[in-house]
Amino acid sequence: MYLESRYRKLVRGLPQTVLFCPRCKGGRRRRVGCPLCEGRGRLAEDSVQQIIGRSLTPLFGARTCRFHGAGREDIDVLMLGRGRPFVFEVVGPAHPELEVADLHSAVGAAAGGRIEVAPFVRCTRERVRFWKTANFAKTYRARASLEAPPAVDPAILVGGDFVLAQRTPERVAHRRADLIRERRVEVQAVTVVGACELDLTLRCEHGTYVKEWVSGDGGRTVPSVARLLGAPATCTELDVLDIGDLEKAESVRSVPPR
Repeated sequence: MYLESRYRKLVRGLPQTVLFCPRCKGGRRRRVGCPLCEGRGRLAEDSVQQIIGRSLTPLFGARTCRFHGAGREDIDVLMLGRGRPFVFEVVGPAHPELEVADLHSAVGAAAGGRIEVAPFVRCTRERVRFWKTANFAKTYRARASLEAPPAVDPAILVGGDFVLAQRTPERVAHRRADLIRERRVEVQAVTVVGACELDLTLRCEHGTYVKEWVSGDGGRTVPSVARLLGAPATCTELDVLDIGDLEKAESVRSVPPR
């Protein structure tokens, strides 16, 4: 059976899914003595997937459960606003008749304030494919820390609609094809936090590497905040504030017969 919902991630350091160690791959034998994960097999002790799974799998008496997210955010990024859609697949439930309307409360009680989940709705398998292939613009808050005061007034960024040429960032080059992608970024607001710190509110085309747009990633993203302001910059905090057109996407959801 399939359940659809949205989650909000309220703490940093929590991945969406199980984050296996890239060195030992989490293997029982290989992880012993692994210096990267210190033998845990994972780079993080918990995840959104595991919090939800621990709550729902025993309630349904299921063999296992699978998590299907509509995209993902980095481990250090908050997921705010209305949340990120996902489908929770319950495999082999012994109690498929279980009422799902209040299950989000059970997840919230077990989450310890780390995540919030919207009420679950039964759906069909097609929703997994839908969310995996859907592309939505997103609104972010990005904290930009500059190594020196900007050479120009940061207010010049407001209202800018920038077309970026983004080469695959170095941090994901080991698992993504080395391509140059064109993406659009609209700067909606700039708040000066300190002499060398700015908060940027951005609306970005799907697939935009926001951290690299701030820093320039060694020239792999052009233009960048660092280049536009004439000062080296780093994205030190990033929050997803909104995912566009969720109401329209949820309005076409089909519900399986009971």
